[in-house]
Amino acid sequence: MISMTTLLTVSVASFLLAIVPGPSVTVIIANSLRAGARAGLLNVAGTQFGVFLMVLIVAAGLETVVAMVGEAFYWVKLAGAAYLIWLGYKMLKSDGRIEEAATVKPPKVGYFWQGFLVLWSNPKALFFFGAFLPQFVDLSRDTFSQTVLLGMIFLVIATICDSIYAVLAGKAGSWLTTPKVRIAEIGSGICLIGGGVWLALTRRA
Repeated sequence: MISMTTLLTVSVASFLLAIVPGPSVTVIIANSLRAGARAGLLNVAGTQFGVFLMVLIVAAGLETVVAMVGEAFYWVKLAGAAYLIWLGYKMLKSDGRIEEAATVKPPKVGYFWQGFLVLWSNPKALFFFGAFLPQFVDLSRDTFSQTVLLGMIFLVIATICDSIYAVLAGKAGSWLTTPKVRIAEIGSGICLIGGGVWLALTRRA
């Protein structure tokens, strides 16, 4: 059983990561501005389907890694903490700009599959899940079920946040201004760096 503290920590971290626009959110916002909230919500569905498949891959792979490297898995977790710090730094360096809707071409494969393809076209997404989720897994218990559960927490939170972006962009795109996005990036970047340092100093296999 995963502790309530771990579940809360993962939920907060997932929220901080989900609220900052990345490549997928950029497409969701652009399509919502151009074609309405429904288009953006279909992008969200496709994106989260891709996330679900990534979580399953990470869960299966994590079980294999633990079996192969044993105690050395601690160094994998350190690498994950370093990645979170790097991600936070990139957020602090970002300029908060959101791509204009006019620069995103209408999809030929449908909005659902466009969202799926955009997510999978970014290999960093899979690496991110491989670095993020293992930080909170108890290696003395079934790693597969823990990873899937933690991944589903991220998926639900990301779906809610991305859907809000789609609805806001579809109805009131002017709300998503660069200054507001920049504030979210700075806050999330600081939290991610702090969280990465904390994980590196306190989490051990």
